[in-house]
Amino acid sequence: MIVQVESTLTCFLISMAIIMATVFVFTRVTRYNDWEEISQGNVAAALALGGKIFGVANIIRFSILSNSSASQTVFWGVLGAAMMVIIYLLFEWLTPKLKVNQEIASGNRAVGLISLVFSVASSYVIGASIS
Repeated sequence: MIVQVESTLTCFLISMAIIMATVFVFTRVTRYNDWEEISQGNVAAALALGGKIFGVANIIRFSILSNSSASQTVFWGVLGAAMMVIIYLLFEWLTPKLKVNQEIASGNRAVGLISLVFSVASSYVIGASIS
């Protein structure tokens, strides 16, 4: 039982570290200040960042469920999180007419919602790919 508790705590702490590191990266690659926008009530920014957080957590979930060691969980979790960042950048690049960052910064909830859904959908594909 103690081994299981240690394993659970290890997975939890590693997972939270990966999620927090990825959130840090996401807040650096967006062209607006995520936390400032959210604190000012920008729902679009909250939806977009919330989708990214959920997406990374979902990838970590797949990583935990499909690997038996902490090192494998970390490797696949970090790889999956990096893939999420790349996919987000591709989403921005592939939608030049939409100008995702600009629309989210201006509070366009529809763009924030589609960003959330895109992040969540991508996380399921990435998660299935790494498991």
